[in-house]
Amino acid sequence: MKQDWKPGTMIYPLPAVLVSCGSTKEEYNLITVAWTGTICTNPPMCYISVRPERYSYDIIKRNMEFVINLTTADMAYPTDWCGVRSGKNFYKFDEMKLTPGPCKIVSAPLIEESPVCIECRVKEILSLGSHDMFIAEVVNVRADDNHLNEKTGKLELAEANPLVYVHGNYYELGEKIGKFGWSVEKKK
Repeated sequence: MKQDWKPGTMIYPLPAVLVSCGSTKEEYNLITVAWTGTICTNPPMCYISVRPERYSYDIIKRNMEFVINLTTADMAYPTDWCGVRSGKNFYKFDEMKLTPGPCKIVSAPLIEESPVCIECRVKEILSLGSHDMFIAEVVNVRADDNHLNEKTGKLELAEANPLVYVHGNYYELGEKIGKFGWSVEKKK
């Protein structure tokens, strides 16, 4: 039997990412975001949703670019800390001993400790209520070659132990149970 609940955001798990922003070292900031996802493949587009009262909101809106840095279980503490502390009061890179690195296309920094850093340029901002959605084009992806399969050249991100967010809690991924299309593959 199912119960009816008031409408809410129950689509979980989500990636727990650190979004980096700012065009100068003095402006660099990190914000933890779970409201993020893919919008389009061609052109590659994604989004982040941020509350207008957050410190990073104005930085992203002014520069119209950001970096989505995927996180790992090893990055769980800084991911959580950056979500509950304001960049008004802390220089988060130093506080969490994370390393800002140069991006290839955007002026925002990437996080060197992140296995995958997605450089984004904002195309549109939608005011939706509690959050504004920054719709962005992916202009470059920087991947740590420690997670590249030497034979296939593909990224094996599951080996990096990605961090996910489920209704107020952080988790690691579990055991692999299949791959896309496995349910219809012909038996050999």
